Amino acid sequence: MTIKIQSVHFDADQKLLDFIEEKINKLSLFDDTIIGAEVILRLDKNQNTENKLTEIRLLISGYDLFAKKQCKSFEEATDQTIEALKRQLSRQKGKKESR
Repeated sequence: MTIKIQSVHFDADQKLLDFIEEKINKLSLFDDTIIGAEVILRLDKNQNTENKLTEIRLLISGYDLFAKKQCKSFEEATDQTIEALKRQLSRQKGKKESR
């Protein structure tokens, strides 16, 4: 699985990149047809403390899944985004099995 991580207007440290890659690699337990993932990390310009935004697009054969969350830290936003993708993957798996 190929993982592309892009940080907009800042440089992400290696610890954060490793954390994100580890979380995304665990998604392959839910669906083995995942081709890759595109991650965008962005700092929102508002003055709110929850200004860290994580967007993840999972590339799966036949369709794509997308989730986006905004939190106080990139780690928390990534965790919530991964949980949303897990729910989407399980829903898609249920649709596949019912066919």
